Amino acid sequence: MTTDTVSNKPDNTKLWTFLSAVYIIWGSTYLGMKIATEVVPPFLLSAFRFLVAGSIMGLLGWRIEKQLPSRQQVLSAAFVGWMLIGIGNSCTALAVHYMPSGLVALIVAAIPVWFVGLDWAFFSKQRPTAMTITGILIGLAGLFLLFNPFAPHHDRSYPLWPIAILAGGCACWALGSLSVSKLTMPAPITSAGLQMLTGAVFCFLISAIIEPDAWDTLQHITYRSIAAYIYLVLIGSLVGFTSYSWLTRNAPPRLLSTYAYVNPIVALFLGWAIGHENLSSQALLACVIVIGGVVLMTLRKRKA
Repeated sequence: MTTDTVSNKPDNTKLWTFLSAVYIIWGSTYLGMKIATEVVPPFLLSAFRFLVAGSIMGLLGWRIEKQLPSRQQVLSAAFVGWMLIGIGNSCTALAVHYMPSGLVALIVAAIPVWFVGLDWAFFSKQRPTAMTITGILIGLAGLFLLFNPFAPHHDRSYPLWPIAILAGGCACWALGSLSVSKLTMPAPITSAGLQMLTGAVFCFLISAIIEPDAWDTLQHITYRSIAAYIYLVLIGSLVGFTSYSWLTRNAPPRLLSTYAYVNPIVALFLGWAIGHENLSSQALLACVIVIGGVVLMTLRKRKA
């Protein structure tokens, strides 16, 4: 067991360094996935992304940590990888393929709802405060303003069905993240590698079922998509996911979930500046409302 696992008070500089990496890097991966899936379908793209990243992480873990994980540790890492990578991340890639990347990031911003609810139901048993519940209601109101299903269809250039899949992916992501503290996990780098490889295998299986012609798209891949793929592997996966994996062991759940209201700001800006995605006044208002709600969700009342 590593020092990171048993330490109750991790170094604040290290904590905020990893948290900042997740804030910025993961905010940029939404546009990266949007570009990378222009040709290659999302599940096959995710499978290749995490196969390469997981293999690199596994080799680094073998060289640096020199710890052979036990069977229980492998199973624990596989479960977390299935929830975070296999379901959570690939559902996000699917949603980004059909919807504007910045708006997908805004939906994911509501992930603290799942953290709070699942933590209350299955982990800490800590009942949400009135402030948290108020934040949840405000955040949901903002999402309704943005994706109002009763609005005329001609006002919207994308389908709404990916939102349901994305919501399921967010729930699995939160459940997997919260489970880490209750499971016997391998050393951090090895754990991240096993999680990515498990997610890659799952994505290959799903791709074979629902993307029958996916492999044929590889012959049409562009340099633009390749560049986005390399960025997702080296920066989004190796740096971003490793940082998040460390945070799941060392950061309080409420602090960990705060990345959800920084990511959409980065994603919305990059989607507008680089991806040429439209930002209406209504979308900006909804963004402010959702993020305001998420801030309330993640604030903890100070004891007198």
